[in-house]
Amino acid sequence: MPERLPAVDAPSLAAAARRAAAAWRAGRLVAFPTETVYGLGAAARDPEAVARVFAAKRRPADHPLIVHLPSAAGLKAWARDVPPAARRLAAACWPGPLTLVLWRRHDVPSAVTGGQPTVALRVPGHPVALALLRAFGEGVAAPSANRFGRVSPTTADHVLADLADVEPLLVVDGGACPVGIESTIVDLTGPRPVVRRLGGVGVAELAAALGVRPDALVVATGPGADDVPRVPGALARHYAPVTPARAVPAGAGDRAPAGVAVLARRPAPANRAATWRTLPDDPRGAARALYRSLRELDAAGAAEIWLEAVPDDAAWAAIADRLARAVAGQPEEETT
Repeated sequence: MPERLPAVDAPSLAAAARRAAAAWRAGRLVAFPTETVYGLGAAARDPEAVARVFAAKRRPADHPLIVHLPSAAGLKAWARDVPPAARRLAAACWPGPLTLVLWRRHDVPSAVTGGQPTVALRVPGHPVALALLRAFGEGVAAPSANRFGRVSPTTADHVLADLADVEPLLVVDGGACPVGIESTIVDLTGPRPVVRRLGGVGVAELAAALGVRPDALVVATGPGADDVPRVPGALARHYAPVTPARAVPAGAGDRAPAGVAVLARRPAPANRAATWRTLPDDPRGAARALYRSLRELDAAGAAEIWLEAVPDDAAWAAIADRLARAVAGQPEEETT
Protein backbone atom coordinates (compact mmCIF):
# COMPACT_ATOMS: atom_id res chain seq x y z
CA MET A 1 0.00 0.00 0.00
CA PRO A 2 1.14 3.59 -0.56
CA GLU A 3 2.32 5.52 2.49
CA ARG A 4 0.27 8.55 3.50
CA LEU A 5 1.90 11.57 5.15
CA PRO A 6 -0.07 14.47 6.64
CA ALA A 7 1.06 18.00 5.85
CA VAL A 8 -1.40 19.98 7.94
CA ASP A 9 0.91 22.17 10.03
CA ALA A 10 4.44 23.55 9.85
CA PRO A 11 6.23 20.57 11.49
CA SER A 12 4.39 17.92 9.47
CA LEU A 13 4.88 19.90 6.25
CA ALA A 14 8.61 20.24 6.88
CA ALA A 15 8.87 16.49 7.52
CA ALA A 16 6.81 15.69 4.40
CA ALA A 17 9.00 17.99 2.29
CA ARG A 18 12.17 16.23 3.46
CA ARG A 19 10.65 12.80 2.76
CA ALA A 20 9.37 13.84 -0.66
CA ALA A 21 12.69 15.35 -1.72
CA ALA A 22 14.53 12.20 -0.62
CA ALA A 23 12.06 10.01 -2.52
CA TRP A 24 12.48 12.04 -5.71
CA ARG A 25 16.25 11.89 -5.44
CA ALA A 26 15.96 8.10 -5.13
CA GLY A 27 13.83 7.87 -8.28
CA ARG A 28 10.55 7.16 -6.49
CA LEU A 29 7.06 8.62 -6.98
CA VAL A 30 5.32 11.13 -4.72
CA ALA A 31 1.68 12.19 -4.98
CA PHE A 32 1.12 15.72 -3.67
CA PRO A 33 -1.53 18.44 -3.68
CA THR A 34 -1.49 21.43 -5.95
CA GLU A 35 -4.11 24.15 -6.08
CA THR A 36 -5.64 22.42 -9.13
CA VAL A 37 -5.55 18.62 -8.56
CA TYR A 38 -3.20 16.13 -6.90
CA GLY A 39 -0.11 15.37 -9.01
CA LEU A 40 1.90 12.17 -9.35
CA GLY A 41 5.44 13.47 -9.30
CA ALA A 42 8.84 12.17 -10.34
CA ALA A 43 12.20 13.86 -10.76
CA ALA A 44 11.80 15.38 -14.22
CA ARG A 45 15.44 14.84 -15.23
CA ASP A 46 15.35 11.14 -14.31
CA PRO A 47 13.97 9.22 -17.33
CA GLU A 48 13.57 6.00 -15.35
CA ALA A 49 11.54 7.77 -12.67
CA VAL A 50 9.41 9.48 -15.32
CA ALA A 51 8.77 6.08 -16.92
CA ARG A 52 7.34 4.94 -13.57
CA VAL A 53 4.79 7.77 -13.77
CA PHE A 54 3.61 6.56 -17.18
CA ALA A 55 3.44 2.96 -15.95
CA ALA A 56 1.53 3.85 -12.78
CA LYS A 57 -1.03 5.90 -14.71
CA ARG A 58 -1.12 3.56 -17.73
CA ARG A 59 -0.53 6.69 -19.75
CA PRO A 60 0.47 6.74 -23.45
CA ALA A 61 4.14 7.60 -23.88
CA ASP A 62 3.41 10.35 -26.43
CA HIS A 63 1.29 12.34 -23.95
CA PRO A 64 3.47 15.15 -22.54
CA LEU A 65 3.83 15.92 -18.84
CA ILE A 66 3.93 19.24 -17.01
CA VAL A 67 7.16 20.08 -15.20
CA HIS A 68 6.48 21.78 -11.87
CA LEU A 69 9.12 24.30 -10.78
CA PRO A 70 9.85 25.81 -7.36
CA SER A 71 10.00 29.31 -8.89
CA ALA A 72 9.95 31.16 -12.19
CA ALA A 73 13.73 31.43 -11.99
CA GLY A 74 13.85 27.84 -13.22
CA LEU A 75 12.37 28.69 -16.62
CA LYS A 76 15.75 29.22 -18.27
CA ALA A 77 16.91 25.72 -17.22
CA TRP A 78 14.09 24.12 -19.22
CA ALA A 79 13.22 26.49 -22.07
CA ARG A 80 15.71 27.55 -24.71
CA ASP A 81 13.81 30.80 -25.27
CA VAL A 82 11.64 32.69 -22.78
CA PRO A 83 9.75 35.37 -24.73
CA PRO A 84 8.44 38.56 -23.11
CA ALA A 85 4.88 37.13 -23.12
CA ALA A 86 6.05 34.24 -20.95
CA ARG A 87 7.67 36.60 -18.48
CA ARG A 88 4.53 38.75 -18.27
CA LEU A 89 2.27 35.74 -17.70
CA ALA A 90 4.62 34.24 -15.13
CA ALA A 91 4.80 37.54 -13.24
CA ALA A 92 1.02 37.90 -13.21
CA CYS A 93 -0.08 34.31 -12.62
CA TRP A 94 2.68 32.38 -10.83
CA PRO A 95 2.53 30.75 -8.42
CA GLY A 96 -0.85 29.66 -9.77
CA PRO A 97 -2.89 27.48 -12.14
CA LEU A 98 -1.18 28.43 -15.40
CA THR A 99 1.09 26.25 -17.55
CA LEU A 100 3.32 27.74 -20.26
CA VAL A 101 4.44 25.75 -23.32
CA LEU A 102 7.85 26.82 -24.62
CA TRP A 103 10.57 25.45 -26.88
CA ARG A 104 12.57 23.01 -24.78
CA ARG A 105 16.31 23.06 -24.20
CA HIS A 106 18.31 20.26 -25.80
CA ASP A 107 19.02 18.63 -22.44
CA VAL A 108 15.36 18.23 -21.39
CA PRO A 109 14.53 14.49 -21.42
CA SER A 110 12.18 13.55 -24.25
CA ALA A 111 10.27 11.28 -21.85
CA VAL A 112 8.88 14.41 -20.17
CA THR A 113 7.78 16.04 -23.42
CA GLY A 114 6.18 13.07 -25.15
CA GLY A 115 8.94 13.27 -27.78
CA GLN A 116 7.92 16.80 -28.78
CA PRO A 117 10.27 19.78 -29.14
CA THR A 118 8.32 21.76 -26.52
CA VAL A 119 8.08 21.60 -22.74
CA ALA A 120 5.17 22.49 -20.44
CA LEU A 121 6.13 24.38 -17.27
CA ARG A 122 4.38 25.84 -14.25
CA VAL A 123 4.89 27.02 -10.66
CA PRO A 124 1.99 25.68 -8.59
CA GLY A 125 0.16 27.94 -6.18
CA HIS A 126 -0.22 25.58 -3.23
CA PRO A 127 1.89 25.90 -0.07
CA VAL A 128 2.44 22.14 0.20
CA ALA A 129 3.51 21.76 -3.42
CA LEU A 130 5.87 24.72 -3.13
CA ALA A 131 7.43 23.40 0.09
CA LEU A 132 8.10 20.02 -1.52
CA LEU A 133 9.51 21.55 -4.70
CA ARG A 134 11.74 23.96 -2.81
CA ALA A 135 13.09 21.12 -0.67
CA PHE A 136 13.89 19.17 -3.83
CA GLY A 137 15.24 22.20 -5.68
CA GLU A 138 14.58 20.90 -9.18
CA GLY A 139 11.75 20.29 -11.65
CA VAL A 140 9.16 17.59 -10.92
CA ALA A 141 7.14 16.04 -13.74
CA ALA A 142 3.63 15.57 -12.39
CA PRO A 143 0.45 14.68 -14.23
CA SER A 144 -2.72 14.08 -12.20
CA ALA A 145 -2.40 11.24 -9.68
CA ASN A 146 -5.02 8.91 -11.16
CA ARG A 147 -5.42 6.38 -13.95
CA PHE A 148 -5.08 7.99 -17.35
CA GLY A 149 -8.26 9.52 -18.75
CA ARG A 150 -10.28 9.18 -15.55
CA VAL A 151 -11.62 11.82 -13.15
CA SER A 152 -8.76 13.78 -11.61
CA PRO A 153 -8.15 13.52 -7.85
CA THR A 154 -8.72 16.50 -5.59
CA THR A 155 -8.09 14.75 -2.23
CA ALA A 156 -5.54 12.27 -0.93
CA ASP A 157 -8.38 9.74 -0.55
CA HIS A 158 -8.99 9.93 -4.31
CA VAL A 159 -5.31 9.22 -4.97
CA LEU A 160 -5.27 6.23 -2.63
CA ALA A 161 -8.44 4.84 -4.21
CA ASP A 162 -6.99 5.07 -7.73
CA LEU A 163 -3.36 4.10 -7.10
CA ALA A 164 -3.62 1.64 -4.21
CA ASP A 165 -1.54 -0.91 -6.14
CA VAL A 166 1.35 1.47 -6.92
CA GLU A 167 4.37 0.76 -4.73
CA PRO A 168 6.47 2.39 -3.52
CA LEU A 169 4.37 5.55 -3.46
CA LEU A 170 4.41 8.39 -0.96
CA VAL A 171 1.12 10.35 -0.75
CA VAL A 172 1.39 13.76 0.89
CA ASP A 173 -2.02 14.78 2.24
CA GLY A 174 -2.58 18.53 2.05
CA GLY A 175 -6.37 18.50 2.11
CA ALA A 176 -8.77 19.28 -0.73
CA CYS A 177 -7.46 21.20 -3.75
CA PRO A 178 -8.86 24.77 -3.69
CA VAL A 179 -9.22 25.30 -7.47
CA GLY A 180 -10.35 21.78 -8.33
CA ILE A 181 -9.73 21.67 -12.10
CA GLU A 182 -6.48 21.60 -14.04
CA SER A 183 -4.30 24.54 -14.99
CA THR A 184 -4.87 26.67 -18.06
CA ILE A 185 -2.24 25.92 -20.72
CA VAL A 186 -0.90 28.67 -23.00
CA ASP A 187 1.32 27.81 -25.97
CA LEU A 188 3.96 30.50 -26.55
CA THR A 189 5.91 28.80 -29.33
CA GLY A 190 4.27 30.70 -32.18
CA PRO A 191 3.80 34.34 -33.18
CA ARG A 192 0.70 34.65 -30.96
CA PRO A 193 -0.23 33.08 -27.61
CA VAL A 194 -2.61 30.15 -28.04
CA VAL A 195 -4.74 28.75 -25.22
CA ARG A 196 -4.40 24.97 -25.51
CA ARG A 197 -6.41 24.04 -22.40
CA LEU A 198 -8.99 26.02 -20.43
CA GLY A 199 -8.52 25.83 -16.69
CA GLY A 200 -7.88 27.71 -13.48
CA VAL A 201 -6.91 31.04 -15.11
CA GLY A 202 -9.55 32.64 -17.33
CA VAL A 203 -9.02 34.09 -20.78
CA ALA A 204 -9.80 37.59 -19.49
CA GLU A 205 -7.05 37.27 -16.86
CA LEU A 206 -4.57 36.11 -19.50
CA ALA A 207 -5.49 38.99 -21.78
CA ALA A 208 -5.07 41.51 -18.97
CA ALA A 209 -1.61 40.15 -18.16
CA LEU A 210 -0.60 40.35 -21.81
CA GLY A 211 -2.16 43.77 -22.39
CA VAL A 212 -4.45 42.59 -25.19
CA ARG A 213 -8.19 42.22 -25.72
CA PRO A 214 -9.64 38.81 -24.74
CA ASP A 215 -10.81 38.23 -28.33
CA ALA A 216 -7.19 38.59 -29.48
CA LEU A 217 -6.31 35.29 -27.78
CA VAL A 218 -6.69 32.12 -29.84
CA VAL A 219 -8.34 29.18 -28.06
CA ALA A 220 -7.41 25.92 -29.81
CA THR A 221 -7.86 22.86 -27.63
CA GLY A 222 -7.55 19.26 -28.79
CA PRO A 223 -4.94 16.97 -30.37
CA GLY A 224 -2.35 18.21 -32.84
CA ALA A 225 -1.35 16.72 -36.17
CA ASP A 226 -1.90 12.96 -36.50
CA ASP A 227 -3.96 13.06 -33.27
CA VAL A 228 -0.82 13.51 -31.16
CA PRO A 229 -1.69 15.68 -28.15
CA ARG A 230 0.32 18.89 -28.09
CA VAL A 231 -0.37 19.37 -24.38
CA PRO A 232 -1.75 17.34 -21.47
CA GLY A 233 -5.51 16.86 -21.35
CA ALA A 234 -6.02 17.47 -25.05
CA LEU A 235 -7.73 14.21 -25.97
CA ALA A 236 -11.40 14.36 -26.89
CA ARG A 237 -12.35 11.96 -24.08
CA HIS A 238 -10.70 12.74 -20.76
CA TYR A 239 -11.56 13.44 -17.13
CA ALA A 240 -14.24 10.77 -17.53
CA PRO A 241 -16.08 8.59 -15.00
CA VAL A 242 -16.21 4.82 -15.50
CA THR A 243 -20.02 4.95 -15.54
CA PRO A 244 -21.33 5.99 -18.98
CA ALA A 245 -22.10 9.72 -18.94
CA ARG A 246 -24.57 11.67 -21.05
CA ALA A 247 -24.86 15.41 -21.73
CA VAL A 248 -28.35 16.77 -21.08
CA PRO A 249 -29.87 20.27 -21.14
CA ALA A 250 -30.29 22.21 -17.92
CA GLY A 251 -33.50 21.02 -16.27
CA ALA A 252 -33.53 17.61 -17.94
CA GLY A 253 -32.49 15.87 -14.74
CA ASP A 254 -35.99 16.36 -13.34
CA ARG A 255 -37.21 13.50 -15.53
CA ALA A 256 -34.27 11.17 -14.96
CA PRO A 257 -35.50 7.67 -14.13
CA ALA A 258 -34.39 5.47 -11.26
CA GLY A 259 -30.94 4.02 -11.88
CA VAL A 260 -29.65 7.31 -13.29
CA ALA A 261 -27.38 9.76 -11.43
CA VAL A 262 -27.63 13.49 -12.10
CA LEU A 263 -25.17 16.37 -11.76
CA ALA A 264 -26.90 19.76 -11.79
CA ARG A 265 -26.57 23.30 -10.46
CA ARG A 266 -29.83 23.25 -8.49
CA PRO A 267 -31.33 21.18 -5.70
CA ALA A 268 -32.97 17.89 -6.55
CA PRO A 269 -36.75 17.93 -7.05
CA ALA A 270 -38.75 16.52 -4.14
CA ASN A 271 -40.08 13.58 -6.15
CA ARG A 272 -36.82 12.62 -7.83
CA ALA A 273 -36.10 9.01 -8.73
CA ALA A 274 -32.42 9.57 -9.58
CA THR A 275 -29.32 9.93 -7.42
CA TRP A 276 -28.44 13.64 -7.35
CA ARG A 277 -25.47 15.89 -6.72
CA THR A 278 -25.75 19.69 -6.77
CA LEU A 279 -22.87 21.89 -7.89
CA PRO A 280 -22.60 25.42 -6.49
CA ASP A 281 -24.19 27.96 -8.80
CA ASP A 282 -20.98 29.97 -9.19
CA PRO A 283 -18.15 28.85 -11.49
CA ARG A 284 -15.36 28.84 -8.90
CA GLY A 285 -17.41 26.88 -6.40
CA ALA A 286 -18.56 24.51 -9.13
CA ALA A 287 -14.97 23.90 -10.22
CA ARG A 288 -13.93 23.02 -6.65
CA ALA A 289 -16.79 20.52 -6.36
CA LEU A 290 -16.81 19.11 -9.89
CA TYR A 291 -14.45 16.14 -9.66
CA ARG A 292 -15.53 15.19 -6.14
CA SER A 293 -19.15 15.15 -7.33
CA LEU A 294 -18.32 13.10 -10.42
CA ARG A 295 -16.48 10.56 -8.29
CA GLU A 296 -19.42 10.29 -5.87
CA LEU A 297 -21.84 9.74 -8.74
CA ASP A 298 -19.47 7.23 -10.31
CA ALA A 299 -19.52 5.25 -7.07
CA ALA A 300 -23.32 5.35 -6.74
CA GLY A 301 -23.90 2.21 -8.81
CA ALA A 302 -26.01 4.03 -11.41
CA ALA A 303 -26.44 2.73 -14.93
CA GLU A 304 -25.74 6.17 -16.36
CA ILE A 305 -24.76 9.68 -15.26
CA TRP A 306 -26.59 12.70 -16.68
CA LEU A 307 -24.55 15.90 -16.74
CA GLU A 308 -26.71 19.00 -17.04
CA ALA A 309 -25.39 21.84 -19.19
CA VAL A 310 -23.75 24.85 -17.54
CA PRO A 311 -24.13 28.46 -18.74
CA ASP A 312 -22.64 29.27 -22.13
CA ASP A 313 -20.32 32.07 -21.06
CA ALA A 314 -16.62 32.60 -20.45
CA ALA A 315 -16.77 32.12 -16.68
CA TRP A 316 -18.07 28.57 -17.11
CA ALA A 317 -15.97 27.65 -20.17
CA ALA A 318 -13.42 25.47 -18.35
CA ILE A 319 -16.17 23.49 -16.59
CA ALA A 320 -18.07 23.08 -19.85
CA ASP A 321 -14.86 21.76 -21.40
CA ARG A 322 -14.47 19.11 -18.67
CA LEU A 323 -18.09 18.02 -18.97
CA ALA A 324 -17.79 17.75 -22.76
CA ARG A 325 -14.69 15.54 -22.46
CA ALA A 326 -16.37 13.38 -19.81
CA VAL A 327 -19.16 12.48 -22.25
CA ALA A 328 -17.18 12.35 -25.51
CA GLY A 329 -18.21 9.29 -27.50
CA GLN A 330 -21.46 8.94 -25.54
CA PRO A 331 -24.92 9.81 -26.97
CA GLU A 332 -26.48 13.14 -26.16
CA GLU A 333 -29.94 13.39 -24.66
CA GLU A 334 -32.55 14.13 -27.31
CA THR A 335 -34.46 17.39 -26.87
CA THR A 336 -37.72 18.61 -28.33
